[in-house]
Amino acid sequence: MRQIVRTENAPAPVGPYNQAVLATGQMLFVAGQIPLTPDGELVASGDIAGQTEQVFANLEAILKAAGASFADVVKTTVFLDDMNDFAAMNAVYAKYFDETNAPARAAVEVSRLPKDVLVEIECIAMVSA
Repeated sequence: MRQIVRTENAPAPVGPYNQAVLATGQMLFVAGQIPLTPDGELVASGDIAGQTEQVFANLEAILKAAGASFADVVKTTVFLDDMNDFAAMNAVYAKYFDETNAPARAAVEVSRLPKDVLVEIECIAMVSA
């Protein structure tokens, strides 16, 4: 079960995420994914949109292996090398999560990411038992 929680007593979301998601089932914690292909090759060096697409391909493969999909994701955390890349990352992100049913999200700028990539995304999903 996955239910979007919204209240007018807190700020409305300003993108493809929701204030909260109430969920039941088995919890799946997906480790942060960076823009590596399954054979370990870095893609789209210097291209935040291309790197974000690869991150989502990796997330999708892991979710699928666990019997889940993006519809089951209840929380994401986005780590950016540069917050100036937020809009370009968010445009790709919005292709996978519509604003109505999107998970809760945090996005932060960090001083450095593994392999000096531009983006890393982790997620939590609820999988039906």
